[in-house]
This record gives sequence, C-alpha cells and structure tokens, in this order.
Amino acid sequence: MLELKPEMTYTFNPIGIISSPYKEKFGIPRQPGLVTEARATLTLLPPYNQPEIVRGLEGFSHVWLIFVFHGTQAQGWKPTVRPPRLGGNARVGVFATRSTFRPNPIGLSVAQLSGIQVQGSSITLELAGTDLLDGTPVLDVKPYLPYADALFQASAGFAQDAPPARQAVTFSALASEQCTRKQGQWQTDVRRLIEQILSQDPRPSYQQGQQQEARVYAMRLYDFDLRWHYTPSGIEVLELADI
Repeated sequence: MLELKPEMTYTFNPIGIISSPYKEKFGIPRQPGLVTEARATLTLLPPYNQPEIVRGLEGFSHVWLIFVFHGTQAQGWKPTVRPPRLGGNARVGVFATRSTFRPNPIGLSVAQLSGIQVQGSSITLELAGTDLLDGTPVLDVKPYLPYADALFQASAGFAQDAPPARQAVTFSALASEQCTRKQGQWQTDVRRLIEQILSQDPRPSYQQGQQQEARVYAMRLYDFDLRWHYTPSGIEVLELADI
C-alpha cells in the first residue's frame, strides 16, 4: 500500500525567465494561441544556459512551458472557481479549469518556437502566441509532439471550442499614429496585437455586454498604457500613452 506523506516538500529552481509585452495580469489572453502576435522570449538561467541543453529543439515548431503563477501566488488556492467561459457565475472545481488559484501555483502553456538564439552563455528561446506575464519563472521546457498532444477525439466539457471574438476594434487617429511608431520600436505588429487582445473582451465576465462608454479601461503593454473604451459598435482604442 502506498504510504502518503503530506509533510513531503519539493523545491524547484527556475530554468529561465519570460520577457513578454504583458506587464500586468489584466488583459492577458485566457489561453495561449488566441493572440498570435504576442511575442515573448525565454532567457535561460545558469547553470542551464548551455548550448547543448537546446540541441535538437530547433526541429520542433512548438514547446510546452511549465511555469509559476508568480503574479497571483500570494492569493492562495480555492477548491472551486468561476470560469469566464461559464459567464463568471457558475462554480466548478479548480481541477476542471485552468484557473491560477491552484493548490500549487503551476501553469502549463504551449507556445510557437520562432527561433533559438545562442550567443556564448546567453541562450534565448523566441516564442509567439504566448499568454505569460512578464517576469514569469519557467520550470521546464518540453517539445510539443503532435501525435501525442493533439488528440482530435478529445472532449473538453464547457470549453470545447475557442471563444469567438466578441468585439470589433477601431483606433482613434492618435492611437493609429502611435501604433505605427511602436511597431518600429518593438519590431512587432502592435496594432494587430492590440486588436487580438481587445477583441476577446478582457473585462471581467460580469461587465461584458455593458457599454460603459464613459469609462476608460487601461492595461500595460511593453512601455505604454493602452487605453480604450466601449461604444455601441465595439471598442475604440484611444491612445498608447507612454509610461
């Protein structure tokens, strides 16, 4: 018979740190792959910053990242949560969700592997389609195996299909000009990134469906605060205010 030892503890050291455009939890897509323009890097830490540790990884298009929910770790865990896909009202067990409020603050995310940069002791994995907060500690990297990881016959309870884009996104003249400038600065399609993030409607579930035209929302991306409001026809991006 298996002897349970609840007093057992384990210590894990991060193998790397994520750099991403998401500087705060609000606005991060709720699953990877929904915002394909979200670019990030994983910089390996000593003693894992050795060229041989990524040998052969270039042959894989995607990787699994096991990481720590460092931004919400202090809030502890909950046995039940209200998933956004159920409107934020119905409660289900935390193990039936990907909520951050877990017994152990560990997450799993898949990302496109766009490239691997090796320069001496600096080893960086270039990622796309990420949903990770800037500064996220990563515990492990595993290659994505299509034959084992893409199970097309699988069922997924209340989240079988990807959520549809809920909002049309338009830009003010000022925001459009700022997107062009930021695109050159960050070498990414900032306008497309913003469209993909906001079309998912990042507001809490209980606020979705409300217009609230007078209220201005904001989230921090890269080095600016993205500001927008809701109109009868969708979302209008007001400005990208430098921090």
